Amino acid sequence: MCFLCSGEPVHKDEMKGRYGEAYAKYADNQTTFDVTLLKTPCAEPCCWIGSMAFLPCAAVKMRHRALNHVEPGSGWSNYLCCQGFIPGCYCIKPGELGEKSCPCLCMTCEALCCPGCAVSSTSYLIRDHHSLGLDEDDYRVIQCNNCIQCFREIFNLISCLVDFEGEEGISCVVNSVADVVFCCISGCMTAQVYHEIKIRESGYAPTSETIERY
Repeated sequence: MCFLCSGEPVHKDEMKGRYGEAYAKYADNQTTFDVTLLKTPCAEPCCWIGSMAFLPCAAVKMRHRALNHVEPGSGWSNYLCCQGFIPGCYCIKPGELGEKSCPCLCMTCEALCCPGCAVSSTSYLIRDHHSLGLDEDDYRVIQCNNCIQCFREIFNLISCLVDFEGEEGISCVVNSVADVVFCCISGCMTAQVYHEIKIRESGYAPTSETIERY
């Protein structure tokens, strides 16, 4: 499915919406993660499999490790809901959810209720700290996941409005595929962050790569 998406870099001016704008500021950065999302299963197989199987636990663990990578010995003192990268809405706003008094509980709720946002925010944190850009695999995988999740929502909406033969079976397949893709990509993103932290703390830093734009 990933090959159905072009993988060509998107100009930051074209990145719209809450999540698009979160990625836009990294579009011109030339240095990228040491391994791409598609290569993380081979680079960090144990982390990838563990993250898929226990995604909320992995999200909590990786956020703690990322926070202490950015500021060693800080524990949970710098924790915010989604680290402030994803804006809140209404009464749910980062910094106003009791993060300082109960950071572990807040992070657990974040990982359980919004695992995608939790994983993405940890990735944003490392991208932001090391000024990392997006490579072709990042674009391709993110585009693929977005297409599949949008298709799932559209299909579910149609199935609510129109009855047709085999609806339950098809709905089960569509939702299962979307869930598997989400878990795989979340595992890749978690393993990518884990690998980046590991190599940087060992003293190795990735070389810069130029992203060509047309």
